[in-house]
Parts: sequence; structure tokens; C-alpha cells
Amino acid sequence: MAQDAPEVIEVTKTRVSCDGGEGGHPRVWLQMPGEHGWVECPYCDCRFVLKEGADADH
Repeated sequence: MAQDAPEVIEVTKTRVSCDGGEGGHPRVWLQMPGEHGWVECPYCDCRFVLKEGADADH
């Protein structure tokens, strides 16, 4: 049985929060590491990707 790919969300800030949508899990704050423009939620594996041209310092 194939698993669905985790959701990918484009964001404009390097610090984001995730709650899994509709109370899927506790809200967590995630910080993108400086060496790449994405971070994954440890609960639901949702991947937050910094949009092209976004200011990586904020």
C-alpha cells in the first residue's frame, strides 16, 4: 500500500508553526536551518519551504 506524500507549504518566513490542521497535534514552532530553505514538522512530516525571493533573515 502506497503512502501519501507529506504536504508541502510555501512560506515567506523562516519561523513557522504547525498544528497538523484541525487539531491534528500540539502546535509546534519550527525554525528553518540556515543551510537550507525548508523544515519538516516532527509530528506530521508536513514540509515548509521558503518561497523563492523571500527574505531568509525573518
